[in-house]
Amino acid sequence: MKYGRASRAVTVTLPEDVLARLNAVDTDLGRAIVTLAERHGKPQARVPRAAAIAAYGKHAVIIVNPVKALKRLPGVQLVPIGNGRALISLDRSNSIPQLELGVRDAIERSDVGEPERHTLEIIADILRKARISRSVSLEERTIIVLESKRQRRRS
Repeated sequence: MKYGRASRAVTVTLPEDVLARLNAVDTDLGRAIVTLAERHGKPQARVPRAAAIAAYGKHAVIIVNPVKALKRLPGVQLVPIGNGRALISLDRSNSIPQLELGVRDAIERSDVGEPERHTLEIIADILRKARISRSVSLEERTIIVLESKRQRRRS
């Protein structure tokens, strides 16, 4: 998901002068080509995936559409990050294996609608692939959340 949507590797042979011009746009050849194609083509409305991995360096986080079924899971808090997307945050008493089990249990419930089920299935798949991967490790991190206190009214 290098470009935030389905992608695939291709091999292309280009003249050296074209490669130099593309390098001036972006040192990553693929990004340079995408940048130019998007600049000169019709912009396509990007529909965000229900859940996706957002990578930064060697790390990545799961970004989700905040669906009710996910919000209802015990120990799960969704932290808004803009554009209607959120990060999954776990209470201290919760763990990644508990989250995966809770997501899988929620998928099986009859009161979960199809769009929510789709989001949960993607999350479950991301967690399963990470759990069984030899090249990825799952880590729990702490995020800082500021919560406003209720103001007491003075009589």
